[in-house]
Amino acid sequence: MFYLDKKALQDQPNVRTLNKNVDWPAEFAKRNKSARYPALKEYYAQGVVSPETPISEVPLVALDFETTGLNPKTDSIVSIGLVALTAQRIRCKEAHHWIIKPDTELKTKSVVIHGITHSDVASAPSFNSVLDALLQHLQGKIVVAHHKDIETRFLNAALKHYINEEIVFPCIDTMALEARFSRTLKRTFLRSLLGQKTPSIRLTDCRARYNLPYYRQHNALTDALACAELLQAQIATHYPEQAAPISAIWC
Repeated sequence: MFYLDKKALQDQPNVRTLNKNVDWPAEFAKRNKSARYPALKEYYAQGVVSPETPISEVPLVALDFETTGLNPKTDSIVSIGLVALTAQRIRCKEAHHWIIKPDTELKTKSVVIHGITHSDVASAPSFNSVLDALLQHLQGKIVVAHHKDIETRFLNAALKHYINEEIVFPCIDTMALEARFSRTLKRTFLRSLLGQKTPSIRLTDCRARYNLPYYRQHNALTDALACAELLQAQIATHYPEQAAPISAIWC
């Protein structure tokens, strides 16, 4: 999932999130009216669950990208993994994984990380050829990602490049959630007094705190699954009744 210094980005104490006050149903209705690309218009037309919907009732989809680098202005997506889930169940049969021919040249450093080589992408489809299918899999679901800025920024950049439109949506960021749970002011203060380090919120370290198994990283499908399992563990631990509204964890 994470490319080079992306690991370091996850350990920053301040995790940037979108405005939690966005009225997402109204935003989708507005975007549906203005969208031009058919698959994007259909995506918005499906709408989004109301903020008051209990977490237990919300359809979700974990999303992960492997990229050629960290800058969506100069780098591009090289693989996509997604896994459908709910708070109680992971739907492995609905999982999908695409290797994508990137719009920018593969870099040796990124190949070492994710293992996707020039021969792998030589006959791979371009992003625009899987865009409609990707949007269809996202319809009606809340996206889940670990350090969502990578997925949201790269997806938006790809849509702007191919269809000259942008996409916005609520997202559950498992990294931001873990920062909320483990980096409270009280806990940070106590750790400072005791000379303890701030806990890592990298995906593998977060999973270890919930006794989830180690998975080899940097495969988009595996990382999407790892993210899905982490969210389920976070919900089971911190929202055991699952009656809290989805707005409590999306951004």
